[in-house]
Amino acid sequence: MRSLLFGGTGFVGLNIAAALLARGHTVTLFDRAGLPAAAERDFARHAGRLTTIRGDITNRELVEQVIAAGHEAIILGAAITAGPEREAADPETILRVNLLAQIPVLKAARRSGVARIINLSSAAAYGTSAFRNLPLDEETACDPVTLYAITKFASEKIAARMAALWECVIISVRLSAVFGPWERINDARDTPSPQVQILAAMQEGREAVLLRPGVRDWIYALDVAEAITVLVETAKPKHRLYNISTGVEWAALKWGQALAALHPGFICRLADGDEAPTVDLHSPTDRAPLSIARLEQEFGWRARFGCAESAADLSRWWTAHRGET
Repeated sequence: MRSLLFGGTGFVGLNIAAALLARGHTVTLFDRAGLPAAAERDFARHAGRLTTIRGDITNRELVEQVIAAGHEAIILGAAITAGPEREAADPETILRVNLLAQIPVLKAARRSGVARIINLSSAAAYGTSAFRNLPLDEETACDPVTLYAITKFASEKIAARMAALWECVIISVRLSAVFGPWERINDARDTPSPQVQILAAMQEGREAVLLRPGVRDWIYALDVAEAITVLVETAKPKHRLYNISTGVEWAALKWGQALAALHPGFICRLADGDEAPTVDLHSPTDRAPLSIARLEQEFGWRARFGCAESAADLSRWWTAHRGET
């Protein structure tokens, strides 16, 4: 199968690409950023089935040109994960990339006969309702607040409406709190996951200090990639929206302590008194977990990596790629 990933050199995109390539897909990555040098090395064995195109998703002519080259599946993952400062300073760019670029992609895909489109949304789409409901399933009413959350929720609604009008398959997925290989700070991602912040503290010889344990249904990027691959390859999905999560809560603090157990001398702990934390947990309170009943019942899919397993795997990956992302 020929798959095209917009936002393909972001960390989620690279993990999805690795999963698709491992299953024999031919993959094209479209992104403003090039392929990291370490990824070029890791993906070298798939060189005959991997193409990277540098471009901006808001460049309609280039996007249409790339889609017209022929693909059976498109994964729409280009997005700016913006913090409040960027929201206040540059809302136009956030809206252009996260939402307004969607329709040209969908129209071009329709003209080219693309069979399957996966729209990568986010648990952020639940907004404030994520702190009032338990668990969060695909039917839970959403109340998004930030521009990132608003654009993700709107992208789901647009995808569902166009799929109904055009009678085609466009699936949206809400990703829980993702972390994993290839994650880095760049111009599309203001703040990395707490797990990668903890790893960075270890590498720099600092303690990782958290304000609170940080309980969430964290999900490892390799698990996300496997779930996306299932949705790309399935013949007739029953739904247009799926949650992707571990479905299990654990604390970022516990993850950091699992990492510390593998690296004697490193400390991950809670802040003492008025001590300032060194790890940003992304929100002042912990949201509810996402229900994965729909994905599990339809496809039998469950995440493979829990807290300890993901700490061990990411530690190995980080050591092998230190300084290369």
